[in-house]
Formats: sequence, C-alpha cells, structure tokens
Amino acid sequence: MRKSIIFHRFLVIFGLFWANCSISQQIRVHDPVAIKQGDMYYIFCTGRGISVFSSPDLKNWKPEPQVFEKEPVWADSVSADFNNHIWAPDITLHDGKYYLYYSVSAFGKNTSAIGLTINTTLDAGDPAYKWEDQGIVIQSVPNRDLWNAIDPNLVFDDSNTPWLAFGSFWDGLKMVKLSEDLKSIAQPQEWHTIARRERSFDLADADPGNAALEAPFIFKKNGWYYQFLSWDLCCRGENSTYKVVVGRSKSVTGPYIDKNGKELNQGGGTLLIEGNANWYGAGHNSTYTFDGKDYIFFHAYDANENGAPKLKISELAWDTEGWPSLKTNVLK
Repeated sequence: MRKSIIFHRFLVIFGLFWANCSISQQIRVHDPVAIKQGDMYYIFCTGRGISVFSSPDLKNWKPEPQVFEKEPVWADSVSADFNNHIWAPDITLHDGKYYLYYSVSAFGKNTSAIGLTINTTLDAGDPAYKWEDQGIVIQSVPNRDLWNAIDPNLVFDDSNTPWLAFGSFWDGLKMVKLSEDLKSIAQPQEWHTIARRERSFDLADADPGNAALEAPFIFKKNGWYYQFLSWDLCCRGENSTYKVVVGRSKSVTGPYIDKNGKELNQGGGTLLIEGNANWYGAGHNSTYTFDGKDYIFFHAYDANENGAPKLKISELAWDTEGWPSLKTNVLK
C-alpha cells in the first residue's frame, strides 16, 4: 500500500508539472469534470488546490489558476498533512452560481469529506471571480462508516430535488438527498445504495476491501437516469485495471439495471470502456451534453509513458435500445 501511495503521488505531482508546460488534449489529468461558460470549456480535476484547464474547442487546453491557493481551513482536521491535494471535483451551474464539490481524503482510507465552494464565474479574469468555500457537506469516519465520502456528483431529479452521489470501495456507492441550498444533508435523511460489488466479510471495517468500484456519475437522457461508474484499480501505473461500466433507472435513486437486467447494487454493470495494449486502464468519467452532442470525459493510463494519466474525450453514440458506446476510438 505504501508503494502505491508514493507512486500515486509521484504521478500526480509530475503530471501537474507537465500539464503547466503544455497545451494539448493530451494533458495529464486525474478525474476530469467539465462545464461550458459562454464559448469556453473548463475542466476541473484532481490536483494541488484543484487543477483547472480551459479550451475553446475541447482540443487545445491551457492551465488556469487553481481553485484553492491555500488548502481549505478544515482539511487537516479530516486528513492530517493533507497539503492541499484535492481529489475528484464535480462542477454544476445552479441558479446563476457554480457549485464545485470536492474530496479531501487519505489514500486507501475513509478518513474523508466532501466539501463545497461556490463562484459566480469561471473566468479568472472577471473582477467577480472569487471562490467562497462552504465547508464540509458530508464526512466519513473509519470504523463508524462503511462507505467513503469521496468522488461527489450532484444531480437533480424530475422534481428538482438535489441528490449527491458519491463513494469508493467499502460497501458501495451511495446517494443522499441534499438540502435546498446544496450545502448539507436534507433532514430527515434519505440514503440509497446505488451500486455495490461483493465485499469479503472477514475484513475490518476500516479496510477499503476488495469490492473495487467508485466515482458514480449520473446523466439523464430520454427519460432514463444513466449511472456511469468505475470498476477495479486506478493510480497503479502498469498495474492499473480501471474501466467504466453503466446501468440505468427510471428513478434517480435506482435501482439501476445493466443491459442484461442485473442491478448495479447486486454487482451488475455493462462494460463501456476498458484498457488495452496502449492504455493500462481508463476510468473516472463524467458525461455531458454540449451543443447537442453527448460527450464522455475520463482519464486513461498511457502505456507508452509509464502509465501517465491522460485526458480522453469521446462523443457518445446510442443504440436503438438506448445504451451508450464510444462514438470514436480514443484509446488507440
């Protein structure tokens, strides 16, 4: 585990250095999410203070200022020696403001919390540009919780009720109803397990376990809620086995069912993306409609560059039964 942590940190630090010296779709990122403001696309991803890139065309990317110059004031109380390394953000425009959820955690532990920061613009040159942190939205504690408060994704149901999907390993991916201001869990609390793989019973509760799944992302299309999620292992160079699977439901809270009729909370999932000889693994996706086209964003580990995590973007195609596939082969 210690070697994995060291290698993961090396990849992130080296990747951030490289990204700040380059402009291309081959930027090094982990856990990309995207949004469009005006004519400009923005990507937010794991990195020191949350890394940000902008592009006018989804191809040529340039670095923008990180979201947090200094780590959130509460971060060290959740994960000591955090050092402003923030994971897996999620960005949403709601009522004229940009809501950016993000993860504070220790690798391989559920000493974790999901925070929220808000801005009225994504343009760092705008005088109104200012991220205002709202603190912790939800927190997980070892030996208390059999879930992990990382990898958030905000979704609104047909009644405009906000829900936060999140999770990694342990006993599966969760969804919880949020308050109207999106800053806390709604009361009375309402929780759902939206995806799960079988976990060994003989493991300690503080152990992440062997049920490798994480990073839910909910995308609505044609009356269906599609849950995209990642299976298996990230962040391990040539040993990365990351892949993306999908299921769908008529209800935002599930149950989500794969193409073969198996529920995601019973281990189901229809394979969408996996690695190959050139890419060790690929995952942690986000999915959007921009200008009438559906896109999937994710990172993949480049076998030709020692497993460096690279940005990948593909349009999605949909079959006659409404199941997605990659329209373009971006893992060549």
